[in-house]
Amino acid sequence: MKILDCTLRDGGYYTNWDFDDALVTTYINAMNQLPIDYIELGYRNVSSNGYTGKFGYSPVSILKHIRNNSKKKLAIMLNEKSTRPDDLSTLLIPIIGLVDMIRIAVDPINFERAVILAKEIKQFGFEVGFNTMYMSKWKEYEGFLDKLEKINGIADLFCMVDSFGGITPSDIKEITQIVKKKTTCPIGFHGHNNLQLGLINTLTAIEEGVDFVDATILGMGRGAGNLNMELLLTMLSKRGLEVNFNILGDVIFSFQPLLDKYAWGTNLPYMLSGANSIPQKDVMDWVTNRTYSFNSIVLALDNRRNGIEDNAHYPLLPNISARRMMIVGGGNSVVTHTSAIIEFLQRNQDIIVILATSRHATLFNKINNKKIYCLVGNEAKRMNCNIKKNEFKGICVLPPYPRTMGTEVPEYAKSHTYELPEIAFTKQYQDSCTAVALKTTIEANTEEIFLVGYDGYMGEILSDKEMDLSNENRTLFENYINFTGKKLKSLTPTLYKSLIAKSVYQYL
Repeated sequence: MKILDCTLRDGGYYTNWDFDDALVTTYINAMNQLPIDYIELGYRNVSSNGYTGKFGYSPVSILKHIRNNSKKKLAIMLNEKSTRPDDLSTLLIPIIGLVDMIRIAVDPINFERAVILAKEIKQFGFEVGFNTMYMSKWKEYEGFLDKLEKINGIADLFCMVDSFGGITPSDIKEITQIVKKKTTCPIGFHGHNNLQLGLINTLTAIEEGVDFVDATILGMGRGAGNLNMELLLTMLSKRGLEVNFNILGDVIFSFQPLLDKYAWGTNLPYMLSGANSIPQKDVMDWVTNRTYSFNSIVLALDNRRNGIEDNAHYPLLPNISARRMMIVGGGNSVVTHTSAIIEFLQRNQDIIVILATSRHATLFNKINNKKIYCLVGNEAKRMNCNIKKNEFKGICVLPPYPRTMGTEVPEYAKSHTYELPEIAFTKQYQDSCTAVALKTTIEANTEEIFLVGYDGYMGEILSDKEMDLSNENRTLFENYINFTGKKLKSLTPTLYKSLIAKSVYQYL
C-alpha cells in the first residue's frame, strides 16, 4: 500500500491559498523523511480567467526546484473538464523528467472522454491515474461501473474519490470489490471529511486491498477538507509503519498558521452536504456569507435534497400605503440615539417602521407605530430571540419566492407573513435585508424615507465582513435612488455618501 500526499494540490489549487517558498521547502524536507510514496503538487491548467495560485499552473520553475530537492515520486493533476488532447503538448512536454504521474480529475459522465485523454498522456511516458469523482453517486450513472474495463492496459492507478464526503465503510467494501473485479490496475481511495469518516473509510479501503491512499497535512483542503495525514500515519504506525513523529510534528507546526487563518474543516452544513451528496462549493459560499444562519443553510440543503425550490410559500404583500417610513439598520447609532428616535416616532405615529434587522427590535417594542420585520438569512432566529410572542405586533416580509436559502419564519408570526413580488430596483444583493426593506417602501409608494442605524465603517483597514456589508449597502442605496428618483435621509450619523445626512434632533 502506497501513501500519496495531496497537501500542495488540495491547499493550493482548490482554495488559492498561496504557500510561501519557505513553507514549501519545509514541507518537501519533511516528506523526504516520512513514509510517503508520492507527492501531488497541483494542477497543470491551460490559461484561464481568475487567480488560481502558485499550484494552479504548477510552473516548470517550481517543479524543477521540488524535483531537485525531493526524494519522492511527484504527481500533478489535469482537470479533464478543461483539458483536451490538443492541450497536452503544451502542458506536458515542459515537465517530462520532472513529474512521474499525471492524475486526471474525472467526472463519471465524461469517463470515456477521459480514457481517450489518458491514452494520449501515456504517449508522453508518464504514469497515468484516474481520480474519478462523485463515488457516492456512481450507481446513479447508468452503465458507469461497466465502463471501468476500458482503462485496463492504460491506467496505472484508478482512484475512487468520495467528492461529497458521504461514503460509509459498507459502501467502501461494496464498491471496492466491484472495482477490483472490473480493473487490472492498482486502486486508490481519496476521502473527504464532511462526516468525519475520512479515517475509517481509508482504513476500510486498506483492509479491502486498495493499493494507494490519499491524505493531506492537517486535513488541508477546501470546505470540509480531507483525511489528516498525521492521523493516518499515527494509525498506520500502530500496524508497524515506521514514522518519524518529530518530523511530522514539525511540519504540522509549520502548517498550523494556515489552518488558523483559513479554518478549513467540517461543520454542520458540510455534514449535511456530505450526507446528501450535494456539492460543497455551494455550501462553502453559504457558510461564508454573513447573513446566512446554519438553520437557513440546512433548509436550503433540505430543499435541494427534496427537489423543491422552497419549503414555504406565503401570500404576496398586500397593498399598503405609507407616505413616510423609517428603515432601522443594525448600526450602534440606534442604541446611542434611542431616546431621540423613539420620541421622533411617538410624535409621528403615521411613520411605519421597517426593521431591516431585528438586532435592535426590543428598543421599539413600546411604540405604537406600525412595524414591518424583514426576514432574510438569520433574521428569523434573531427575531425569535428578541421578540416574544406577546410582543409581536406587525407583519413580516420575505424576499420573492423562491428563496435561495429556503424560508424560516417564527411560529408566532406565520399568519402575519408576506412575500414580495420581484425586486426590480437592483440586480445585486436581492436576498439582503436592506434590499427587502427598500423594496417594501416602493410597494408602499412611500414619499419620504428615513434611515437610522446605517453608520458605515470608519478606518483605513476594514475586515472582509465590514467591506462586504459596506459595498452591499452602498450599491443598494445608489440603485434605489437611481431607480426611484427619491432621496434617502439618515437621521443618525452615517458614512454613506449617497444618504442625505440629517439629525433626528432637529425634528424634536
